[in-house]
Amino acid sequence: MSDLDKAIAQLRACRPIPEAQVRELCHKARELLIEEGNVVTVTAPVTICGDIHGQFHDLMELFRVGGDPPDTNYLFMGDFVDRGFYSLESFLLLLCLKVRYPDRMTLIRGNHESRQITTVYGFYDECLRKYGSANVWRYCCDVFDYLALGAIVLGASNNLTPSDNPGSSPLNCDPDDVEIEVCNADGERISHFSRQDRERSQSLNPQASSGLNGNTGPPGSGASGSSNGSMGNPTGAILCVHGGLSPLVDSIDKIRFLDRKQEVPHEGPMCDLLWSDPDDIEGWGLSPRGAGFLFGADIVKIFNHRNDLSLIARAHQLVMEGFKEMFDASIVTVWSAPNYCYRCGNVAAVLELFEDGGGDGILARSNGDIDRKRVMDAMKPWDNDIPIVPRSGPGRRYRVFQAAPQDSRGMPAKKPVADYFL
Repeated sequence: MSDLDKAIAQLRACRPIPEAQVRELCHKARELLIEEGNVVTVTAPVTICGDIHGQFHDLMELFRVGGDPPDTNYLFMGDFVDRGFYSLESFLLLLCLKVRYPDRMTLIRGNHESRQITTVYGFYDECLRKYGSANVWRYCCDVFDYLALGAIVLGASNNLTPSDNPGSSPLNCDPDDVEIEVCNADGERISHFSRQDRERSQSLNPQASSGLNGNTGPPGSGASGSSNGSMGNPTGAILCVHGGLSPLVDSIDKIRFLDRKQEVPHEGPMCDLLWSDPDDIEGWGLSPRGAGFLFGADIVKIFNHRNDLSLIARAHQLVMEGFKEMFDASIVTVWSAPNYCYRCGNVAAVLELFEDGGGDGILARSNGDIDRKRVMDAMKPWDNDIPIVPRSGPGRRYRVFQAAPQDSRGMPAKKPVADYFL
């Protein structure tokens, strides 16, 4: 067994590794991460996860539900630290898994992967308490600066194979037509949603296409609207980012040109990507967080069209049902910290995307302006006067799970910060 495998075993037991080993781990991680671009390309199948926030035992439950790495290809959308009792063990374990299985573990940056935020919301104090100095906190913050700002998932299938678990609820549609499936921690289907139902509800309720009125998806999903598809390969790429969009970023290429290797700025495109939120508004709005922006359905649809995306996956906001789709299922929030702060009572979820069985779809998916020059020449940034046909979304399975059993948890050393507004 290598030293890295021993460190993984020790961290899986929720025991911190020595400071010298942390320093070496962070150095190796920086060498690996510096080779990645601001937007990492990930090929389906992949399991997408939201905020963890130092809830180590719930991270272990996530691996139980979603599968252990490297058997499962994981993409974590940031906020590994703060709030929970075990930010250190959670982040270092994910970092070890990234170094050990670099092609099976993708980590992108959240707004809490920041020196300023971690000094207020728990991670800095936890490092001091467990190591007696701020050295480990500094090593980890240096790694934060090298984390990617987003990821593009290619090769996702337009269809999914419904669960055949004996405890699953019966299907009320053609299995080949299922677009969304919601399963519990044991893999039993608890609800599902077909594309035909989506199109029928769209024709009966045209207002639902705005994403502002009426939800026609499965309970708790917030999904609505239509998925009309397109000629050829119907599924576009999926953009994963921690927070949301920026008025200064109208194409994914602009994200690629940012200088990410720095502390998160208080404003600007990098800040917006980590802090912004979708909301039931038109255009852009001021965020109550004091950083980033609020953005509406029109912004998402134009951004997705411009960049040939079928879906934006993001985290950043507590969702009581574990996930929430908005704006004609063009954006989804995934939350992976159950019973957040050990008191919110929410469930958590992960999003599973599946491989395109055709094997010829990756080249057909662009994340730039290919084949759109004529339209884009006439389109002002964020102009919503041009009719947009939404991409057909990928087949999606949400695995919903509860917090880890109480008897699996150790005794925390200190209560986390109680108030929450970020």
